[in-house]
Amino acid sequence: MAKRDSYTGADIQVLEGLEPVRKRPAMYIGGTDTSGYHHLLWEIVDNSVDEVINGYAGIVEVTLHKGGKSVTVTDDGRGIPVDVMPRFKKPAIEVILTTLHSGGKFDQDNYIHSGGLHGVGSSVVNALSVELVAEVKRDGKRYQQTYGRGKATSRLKIVGPCRGTGTSIEFEPDPEIFGPKLTFDAALIRERLEAKTYLHRGMTVVFRDETVVPHTEVTYKHDGGISEYIAKLLAERGKPVVPVNSAAFYKEHENGTRLELALAWTEATDEHVRSYVNGIPTANGGTHEAGLRAGVVKAVRNYIETHNLTPKGVTLTAEDIREGIVAVLSTYVVEPQFQGQTKDRLNNPEVAAQVDGVVRPALEKWLNDNKSIADAVVGRITLAARAREASRAASQAVIRKTAVSHRLNLPGKLADCSSTDPSVSELFIVEGDSAGGSAKQGRDRRTQAILPLRGKVLNAEQASTDKVAGNKELQDIVSALGCGIGADIDTAKLRYGKIFLLMDADSDGHHISTLLLTFFYRHLRPLIQAGAVFIAQPPLYRIDLGKETYWALDEADRDRIIAEKRKGTTKPNIMRFKGLGEMTADELKMTTLDPARRLCLRVQIDNELETDRTINDLLGKDVSARFKFIMERAADVQEVDV
Repeated sequence: MAKRDSYTGADIQVLEGLEPVRKRPAMYIGGTDTSGYHHLLWEIVDNSVDEVINGYAGIVEVTLHKGGKSVTVTDDGRGIPVDVMPRFKKPAIEVILTTLHSGGKFDQDNYIHSGGLHGVGSSVVNALSVELVAEVKRDGKRYQQTYGRGKATSRLKIVGPCRGTGTSIEFEPDPEIFGPKLTFDAALIRERLEAKTYLHRGMTVVFRDETVVPHTEVTYKHDGGISEYIAKLLAERGKPVVPVNSAAFYKEHENGTRLELALAWTEATDEHVRSYVNGIPTANGGTHEAGLRAGVVKAVRNYIETHNLTPKGVTLTAEDIREGIVAVLSTYVVEPQFQGQTKDRLNNPEVAAQVDGVVRPALEKWLNDNKSIADAVVGRITLAARAREASRAASQAVIRKTAVSHRLNLPGKLADCSSTDPSVSELFIVEGDSAGGSAKQGRDRRTQAILPLRGKVLNAEQASTDKVAGNKELQDIVSALGCGIGADIDTAKLRYGKIFLLMDADSDGHHISTLLLTFFYRHLRPLIQAGAVFIAQPPLYRIDLGKETYWALDEADRDRIIAEKRKGTTKPNIMRFKGLGEMTADELKMTTLDPARRLCLRVQIDNELETDRTINDLLGKDVSARFKFIMERAADVQEVDV
């Protein structure tokens, strides 16, 4: 692109209305993948739930229509206002759906607790929908207005009489934004809607699925609240339980904050917390989770000290106390400060102390009132501490017996880089010795290391820990990384700042990448969370058009390049790589290794629950889940000449 020296007012663009949303949708919904696609639905559902939690509604109905591309959300709340706003000379509903930062949630007289903060949710859904139909029942009349891509396509009109009040929003995400293949996931919607009914006692949610024949309808209502929710989670996890359940209600008159907590210790080795703020799931936690963890640790420590249960010869850490915990934390905050519009993390600093101040005394009282169970909890914590110290002692023994040089005991087939600085060092895990040979020749020997793998690696989702530990290919990866595995992982010892999975750009390569990602997710997850794991994007095609050479990632990219770059009757010369081994060292360097020109995808976890379920469905022992996944997507499979 040619550089321009001049920079004047003529270069300044002003995006009006909802144009900014369509220009940069990821800023508002996190991305245009399936997560962003479903985020549109969550925004509308949360608006209806806000009516429920503030006492204006009791029923929310969600209908997934045939084809799975459109959905309707209906509630029996007050109904979006339809009177004309003098300043805008438009009905309030049109202003709300076509203007950013408009809505009734800035005023606490309308909503004490709300998941909506900035007045952008409904308007963003409108902006990113090819069609949206809003119906409102108010004052004995039923109103309707239609929209498309952020603009009203009809005037607000009365379409008949009605009884009661409420709002109904039907919309279809825009294929120009999300592509033509994405559809709503009925199972994911059911899971999210059912969770809402656990969090809000007395609320009824009806879900209708018209994508199946015959159509199905399910009604969710859980008067037991989060006590029922945690029982469901414990049953799903299938771990023996030390049954500690406690619940607390908290209201601070100055700011209206309150919380509910259900808590249990299990025999698992991980810590599992599902947290919510005003009914919104906070997958990345935040200050409310920090307050919960601090309160639990303080309560248990106080109980141990009060009853002289401090174990001899071992020091209890906060991690020992929280090991095996399963908890559901639901907080209600008047002015929540979320990290971004996707609202997956709470940032209010004052909430940590508020949650801590409730959890500590409530849990401490429960422990004192249930001494036999509390003593079992302390015994479980003591075992965790002893296991941790035994593991550390074993690790130190191994370290003392090995040389300190990080160059020793590395896999023999690893072609290491000369740099010992992790911030500039990269490891490429490559499929096959042939591709490994090309990669070794094309790499930057100073900063890039190559570790070739043979064949498909072990499926870590089905294999036992002992089997994973004994697998040579996976242990070569662990040895090369140098940071340990599982509970003993120490990211400070990671030898490479970036780890690339470099596989063939075909189905076998994708399968191997999936197996490796499963291994990293189950046994090296902190590396993913640190943003250190990437998927390299080698080309599948080389396209020569005259004297110009282009590289295509897949068939669609190939066809696009030919359509855009071919001039006149020039016949393209197309080469399909059957594997990385067919690429020369220079080609591999140019397309995949050179940091200035390569394409790669950073691996990140947006939703742990969805990730867990997907990995288990694809690679777990339950064949029926995998069969269902394949059959649902069979229509999208294309035949390819190879």
